[in-house]
Amino acid sequence: MSAIFNFQSLLTVILLLICTCAYIRSLAPSLLDRNKTGLLGIFWKCARIGERKSPYVAVCCIVMAFSILFIQ
Repeated sequence: MSAIFNFQSLLTVILLLICTCAYIRSLAPSLLDRNKTGLLGIFWKCARIGERKSPYVAVCCIVMAFSILFIQ
């Protein structure tokens, strides 16, 4: 089943996207900063969410990992 049709998989993909973009921006900020608008601006926005809301994103990642490991 595709991640688009399964809500839990969609949330996992979004969390992984946010964490990956924030990590890439910490390593090479110029890579994401030059594309703040347009289709590639989504990655810049995800990086900003990962930086600014990092405690909430971390809690969501822990909850998601717990649900994948023990509930499924």
